[in-house]
Amino acid sequence: MKIICIGRNYAAHIEELKNEKPGNPVVFLKPDTALLKNGAPFFYPDFSQNIHHEVELVLKISKEGKYIQKKFAHRYFEEIGLGIDFTARDLQDQCKAKGLPWEIAKAFNGSAPIGDFMPVTDIESLEDLNFHLTINGELRQKGNTSLMLFDFGTIIEYVSQFFTLKKGDLIYTGTPAGVGPVQVGDHLEGYIQNQKMLDFEVK
Repeated sequence: MKIICIGRNYAAHIEELKNEKPGNPVVFLKPDTALLKNGAPFFYPDFSQNIHHEVELVLKISKEGKYIQKKFAHRYFEEIGLGIDFTARDLQDQCKAKGLPWEIAKAFNGSAPIGDFMPVTDIESLEDLNFHLTINGELRQKGNTSLMLFDFGTIIEYVSQFFTLKKGDLIYTGTPAGVGPVQVGDHLEGYIQNQKMLDFEVK
């Protein structure tokens, strides 16, 4: 199982980090050791002082495929969930400044909390799907799939050129604006529409 992540997929988030708008999806990977499941707490690592939350819709791949055409992409996922792409922003900035890869800032242990999944058949429109994150009851991020630069079909078509998708693979599809730091003691809750999908604490 692999975790494929898409960066810079919402214009407002690109602007808040002062990044360049991409011509194709920005892709990076996380190992399975990054997964944090079943509401387990996230333990703040000692190698960073600036861990940021990035809430994202997550596709669960349901069958193997490669070189998948966009028009067939919907056949390759049956469930959608919610996750967090934790980022050690201080490490990422250091790596970027030196022109180095930044996996240590994105792929560390526990950096990919994952919540519940819902069947795609329960969703009225994948092109108009709301999701949001609260921390300690306060709204921090909200997004809608209509604001994605690259929709689900485009993402699957693009990444399947490079990586064979296998059943159980997860695709984190990008975060909207509002990213920011978490602190020890924070309580994170994530929602798709108004259904709670994610619930855990930072320790």
